[in-house]
Parts: sequence; C-alpha cells; structure tokens
Amino acid sequence: MSMGSTGEGLGRRDLIKRSAALGLISVPTMSFLSACASGGEDTTKGPDKGAVTKENPFGVAKGGKLDVVVFKGGFGDDYAKAWEAAFDKKWGTTSSHLGTQEIAAKLQPRFNGGNPPDVIDDSGAQQIKVDVLAKGGQLADLNPVLDAPSLDDPAKKVRDMLIPGTVEQGTQGGKFVALYYVYTVFGFWYSGKLFKEKGWAEPKTWDEFLDICAKAKAAGIGGLAHQGKYPYYINVVIMDLIAKKGGLEAMKAIDNLEPNAFEGNPAALAAVEAVYEVVEKDLLMAGTNGLTHTESQTAWNQYKAAFIPSGSWLENEQLKQTPEDFDMKFLPVPTLADSKLPFEAIRAGAGEPFIVPEKAANKAGGLEFLRSMLSREWSTLFAQQANSLTVVKDGVDPNVKLRPGTASAVAAVKTAGANTFNYLYPDWYSEMDTEIQNASNELMAKRIQPKEWIKRAQAAVDKAAKDPNAKNNHRS
Repeated sequence: MSMGSTGEGLGRRDLIKRSAALGLISVPTMSFLSACASGGEDTTKGPDKGAVTKENPFGVAKGGKLDVVVFKGGFGDDYAKAWEAAFDKKWGTTSSHLGTQEIAAKLQPRFNGGNPPDVIDDSGAQQIKVDVLAKGGQLADLNPVLDAPSLDDPAKKVRDMLIPGTVEQGTQGGKFVALYYVYTVFGFWYSGKLFKEKGWAEPKTWDEFLDICAKAKAAGIGGLAHQGKYPYYINVVIMDLIAKKGGLEAMKAIDNLEPNAFEGNPAALAAVEAVYEVVEKDLLMAGTNGLTHTESQTAWNQYKAAFIPSGSWLENEQLKQTPEDFDMKFLPVPTLADSKLPFEAIRAGAGEPFIVPEKAANKAGGLEFLRSMLSREWSTLFAQQANSLTVVKDGVDPNVKLRPGTASAVAAVKTAGANTFNYLYPDWYSEMDTEIQNASNELMAKRIQPKEWIKRAQAAVDKAAKDPNAKNNHRS
C-alpha cells in the first residue's frame, strides 16, 4: 500500500508530516518563499466587522463566511464538521469545509495569491512547514486568543485553561502563531490480550523489554515492529531514551542546539546503542524496515509483533484493523540503567497545528473559531469523534466513555504527573529533524553504527545553529 493510497491512514498527525526524507513533501521553492515574504496582493475584501464586546472579543460579523481547511488523516474530519455546524448556528455564518491530505498542493497557491482560508489544520505529510510560514510573515498573532475570556469561565482567560507547554510549542521567533491542539502521549503500544495469553508482564526496564522481544521471537512473533518508511517513529524511542537517561538537561541541550547535544553526551550514545541492540539481536519484526505506518501497525494488530512505537492517535488510526478484543495498551518507553527520569515519565505534547493566516478574509472569525476549540464543549466533541485528547485541561466530559487505548493513555498521563517532557526541535528546525530521521533509517537497516548516528545527529544540530532565527528559540 503506497503512502498516497491510504485513505484514512495517512499519518494523521504532526508526525509523518515530518517525512521530508521521503521526498513526499514538496519543499517550498524560492518563489513561494519570496511570495511568503511579500505576501502578494490582498484581493479579498473582508466581511464587515462586528461590534467588539465581551462575548465577541474579536468583532465577528454576524452572517459572514468562514473558510476552514483541515488535514483529513487518522482523526478524519467529522469533528471539524461538528465544530463548523456549532459555529454557524451561534454566529449565523456560512462555513465552507475542505478535508484533504494535500495541504501544500491546495494551499500554497492561495497563500501566494493573498487569499488563504480563515482556519487551517496544517498537518500531514504535505504540511506547509509552520516555521516557513512564520518566517514569511504569513501567520496571524494568536496571543489575542490566549488573552480572550474563556467560554467555560469568562472570569478566566483562555490561556488559563491550557495544558502547560501549549503556548511554548506554538511559539516561533517569540510570537505565538500555531495552536497545537491534540494532546498526544508517545511511547510503545501492546495488546493486553496477547500479553495475558503469554503471561508477559509490562516491562519497566530496557532489559525487561529486550527479554519480552526475545520471548516473542521464540514464539514466532516479532519483538518490535516500527514504521520503517517513516523513521519519525523509531526516533520517538531513541529520543525518549535520551531524555530519560540524561534527564531534562539532555533534552534541552538538543533543543538549544548545543555543541555537545549528541557528541560528548553519554546518554545519547547509550540510547542509540540500546535501540541498535534490537537490530543486532534480530528482534525486529521481519520486513518492518520496508513498511509504511499503516502496514506495520496492521501487522502488529494481527499479533505479528509484541510492541510498536507511536503517539496516542494510533487507536483512532487503526480502528478498522484492530480486533474487538485486542485490548490496546500504552507503555512508557522502559528505562536504561541509571536513568535520571523514572519509568513513568512520558513524552507528552501537542500535535496538529491550527493556524489563522495573517491575510485571512475573516480573521476575526478564525480567531473566534480557535477560542471555541478551546472550550470544553468543542474539546469533548473532538474526543467523541477522534478518540483523542486536546490541550484543554480536563477537556473531556467525564460521562464520555473512552476506548481502551485512549483510556490507557489518559491513565498514563495521570500517573506521570509532572514527569512529562517534550522536544521542540522538530517544530523549530524541520530540516534538522529530517536529517536525524535519515540517520535513524540507516541505523535500523544496519548501514551505520551508533557512533556514526551520533556524528550525523550532531552535524544536523551544528547546521541548524547557523540559522539566524535560532537565537530567538531558547529553552531555559
């Protein structure tokens, strides 16, 4: 199955989007970049502004039009249709809706022509890179949304209702320009049914993890499956091991492009060696290096492997392929010896960037749409339609029943407590992310050794550090 033919599979997320490695993403040409910078002529007349009130902080015009484009991947787009219906009912607007996987192909000409949509879910393999749009001055400042009254409690601001890290993640060069909406946890996944049948306990250390992979192999099952054509996923494992082994400082050193982020960092080498051990001991599911995300995930659903890495969109993406009694379970990445973070620590952060273009015809409507997305009502609509959580704190009505994988992810977030972490370099430096993915692809195919991976990853960091915009991005 080719990437382009997977209707709903096409990696929903903020994820495969980063597979420039595959050449699936058209890199914006200079003409596009210069058009970004100049913005082209604004030929679209915006609707008359409505009166600005407490209830209407952006001055949405009643009866206007709203143009919404969303990435239609693993989450589908029913949630957005439900949102648009609620918005139109409240504001008397007429929404136009496009759900597509061809974000760049459909929207680059509109950005170039100065007539972009009002709200975009800019995700998927053909995402227009957020850092490229931000540098070109194409994105509206979303700070007014954060400072507007919350629809759930007008005494509070919208920013007070968000999970920590949401604003940081959507900030480019010091300006909040992207609302990463879907709260995702990353790690391994397994079948509760398979583990029960085999009498396997959930592994908490890397040695225990390798032991189960070996037992799986002895039983004629692959140990670890991964989405080989998209090394983004195996990087989840490598990067989580680095953060857990070396602590938050090791993670921040990578985001801050330090000269010893990888080279001279013992935690990084230990992490890469640990993952390489799976390859060397032949504990990978046969053929997994050549599979797409949906192909490898479906094989895992067929009990052909014990573990697979992914974010918590996995359950929704695999709804049709998952046996009824599979009992999908989330597992934090097990720890290496002498790790600074505990087993329960998880990478958790937001994906699926929603943006409002600077030249949107109905910018007020776009901003109000984002404010509505950050209400409990719209957050619960999303959880019901897409089996996933949002960045709204306690954003799901407790009366809504969740599927096993989603419930397992919610439990992991509670258990982790303050022990969550998240890398920002994939959003800040998309080229560096791609180069590290390419190195991981070579590693999993046994074409390079761990020390060479470290060398390549450090070279990617050093290259990103030369970008003049890098000085605006810093984690303390």
